[in-house]
Amino acid sequence: MIGLRLRSFFFNVGWYVGTTILAIAGSPILLMPRRFVVAWSLVWIDFCLWWLRITCRLTHRVGGLENMPTGPVIFACKHQSSWETLAFSRLFPGAATVMKRELVLIPIVGWAMARAGNIAVERGDGARALRGLVKQAKATLQEGRSILIFPEGTRVAVGDEKPYQVGTAALYRQLGVPVIPVALNSGVFWGRRKFIKWPGVIDVEILPAIPPGLGRDVFMATLRDRIEGATNRLVAAAHRREQK
Repeated sequence: MIGLRLRSFFFNVGWYVGTTILAIAGSPILLMPRRFVVAWSLVWIDFCLWWLRITCRLTHRVGGLENMPTGPVIFACKHQSSWETLAFSRLFPGAATVMKRELVLIPIVGWAMARAGNIAVERGDGARALRGLVKQAKATLQEGRSILIFPEGTRVAVGDEKPYQVGTAALYRQLGVPVIPVALNSGVFWGRRKFIKWPGVIDVEILPAIPPGLGRDVFMATLRDRIEGATNRLVAAAHRREQK
């Protein structure tokens, strides 16, 4: 356990120091076109994932690549850990992530999130927030880019449950594009608000698309069943590997 704590400590130190250096050195890029901001952000993400692999021996693999779309879609992703906020920009390049507005207020890093073309929404703002979400999402689709949303709206610890929020259903109804469910087990290795990062392999599974045109209740039930069923399977498999 001491070794795990030391590895996690070194990861956190490198993460914060590396982020600070890259943020300060790259701040002039915020004045450049979006593609440069995105490229700079990916350098930071690649550094973080590399440092995570070196210090904590934590890597990832992706299944279901045959389900990756050729055009713009809505990726509806399980959210268990801070890991996916790092990795998904690399795994789903070009997708605009739906995030809470307060994140874009973080100096430099938050500004880069906004300049990279992500979608910021005001949580708790009801119908107004939904209208803003749909408006920004439509503009994103017109650019030929996908949208990435976490249906639960926040990180949820392994074994816990939270209701799926209405934002995903609103996008599905208004945009008329397929929804790609995405399951994972990142919380087994990097838990919500947990200091220790356990060694292992995070599994991400891209599931078959849900076609447009379903009623809201049927869509939400289908989405939840697919994501939660696959996530439970991936979590159980990770626990079995740990016990060997």
